[in-house]
Amino acid sequence: MTFHRQFLFALFTAAAVAVSPVALAGADDGPAYGPELQGFDYPAPVQQFAFTSQGEAMHMAYMDIKPEHANGRTAVLLHGKNFCAATWEDTIKVLSTAGYRVIAPDQIGFCKSSKPAHYQYSFQQLARNTHAFVGVQEATVIGHSTGGMLAMRYALMYPQQTEQLALVNPIGLEDWKALGVPSLSVDQWYARELATNADKIRSYEQATYYVGTWRPEYEPWVQMLAGMNRGAGKQQVAANSARIYDMIFTQPVVYELGALKTPTLLLIGDKDTTAIAKDAAPPEVRARIGNYPVLAQRTLKALPNARLVEFPELGHAPQMQDPKAFHKALLDGLAALPANR
Repeated sequence: MTFHRQFLFALFTAAAVAVSPVALAGADDGPAYGPELQGFDYPAPVQQFAFTSQGEAMHMAYMDIKPEHANGRTAVLLHGKNFCAATWEDTIKVLSTAGYRVIAPDQIGFCKSSKPAHYQYSFQQLARNTHAFVGVQEATVIGHSTGGMLAMRYALMYPQQTEQLALVNPIGLEDWKALGVPSLSVDQWYARELATNADKIRSYEQATYYVGTWRPEYEPWVQMLAGMNRGAGKQQVAANSARIYDMIFTQPVVYELGALKTPTLLLIGDKDTTAIAKDAAPPEVRARIGNYPVLAQRTLKALPNARLVEFPELGHAPQMQDPKAFHKALLDGLAALPANR
């Protein structure tokens, strides 16, 4: 943990002694970061991959961690919507210790990568961007949440370069629109994103990611997101976030699961209830979406070559809520899976 996040961790650890978990901070107290998360430190040196996409010059930030004792394999870590490459910090350490070379990018529109003024977001485009800098080498691709949707798209597009998949509470396993969730316009998503703050982020994460629990070590990740919304580039950040939400809502992967031949490890926190725009849906719709025990079993049956590990008491981010149990399951599961060679 770098100095800046150590400071935030210490600050909110002290606060936790005196106040309840939900009220760890004031209405929106905390640091302001630039639109590319300037001022927030990552757990390893950040490199930049420069390229042109849709006629615009841009860059993807990434960490590339080489192990002391290599096992000859590479793991690519794909973050979720409210996450960044840095939130894989514990997983990076575990995989690197196990001998993996670990590559962890920030996707375009996220964190330390470009926030283009005009960009047609699609999972195909993000997969192409990722493939361009990872290259044609074979890799184990590990995706969480929205990163799970991207990991599946990557494997569908580049099956020969994808040895294994590990999907951590992926979303897109159901079609929310078809199930009755109303579509929100990009303008509506933009207004929502401009209105977000640390309290709203914390409250959502506590309920969905951590099953109502809270620990001070979660707070730096709240501030990571809230800090960009406090900064001078908040409109730029919100505009990209809005288009990304539209991409997620309109491009579910559920209809293509049967085409995914890559050996796949499903790692599912059963207490997860994530469903995009769920709060905008009628109560009867909310009651039947985001049911991860059901989605896990349904996805296991749909995937041609998959194994499932469930965490009955964990939520949307099992790798952060119970790192020890999660990482044991990850390493054991990858070792048990065949490699697509």
